[in-house]
Amino acid sequence: IDNLIKNAPNNWGILVESVENGTVFYSHNADKYFIPASNAKLFTTAAALQRLNPEGLLRSKSIRDWINITNLRSNNYTANLLFRYLGGSGAARSSLAQVGVDPNGYRLADGSGLSRNNVATPRALVTILKVMNDSPQRDIFYASLPVAGVSGTLRNRMRQTPAQGMVLAKTGTLSGVRALSGYMNHPDYGLLVFSIIANSPGQGQSLVQTIDKIVLQVSMSSSCN
Repeated sequence: IDNLIKNAPNNWGILVESVENGTVFYSHNADKYFIPASNAKLFTTAAALQRLNPEGLLRSKSIRDWINITNLRSNNYTANLLFRYLGGSGAARSSLAQVGVDPNGYRLADGSGLSRNNVATPRALVTILKVMNDSPQRDIFYASLPVAGVSGTLRNRMRQTPAQGMVLAKTGTLSGVRALSGYMNHPDYGLLVFSIIANSPGQGQSLVQTIDKIVLQVSMSSSCN
């Protein structure tokens, strides 16, 4: 991974951990603030699942449906609708703090990630994912995430690679910003959680390619016995 980001290491924040035992497989700028783009939707949807009844209705759709649309399709309208319905940033932070998410690890200006005033650390995103893995609403959260090479905003990424079908993650895209945070079912290490964020003005597709290479490198790593 160091070789993949060596040309601009300060532009990258990465954290990869084992869900089972907390082993850190890789960490780089894990506590640095980055613009997370649509990875901010993970905070919004996690807070919604902590605060709201998934089967409750909002404008004739269930909260479960709004969450699914928000993450799978990365829908900005539904994310901001949920954010406002929750009560905004203060309500989201309060709900997430109750389940162990450090409010100093992120700032939310909106629920979608469109605002460049949103910031988050890779560690805060990893914490969100770990919390939701232990949540009673885990299955709803998991079902809302795109699957590499299969569905949502990841349907055309990492196809016909070892990561296809084994990575569930939320994408993030703004000008000069790319992010991917989620889960990996690793054949040797079990369930891993990761957050990869790149803030590099003037770049776009090359950041996506590097992120996918990082994910593939992790997916193909193996223990030395």
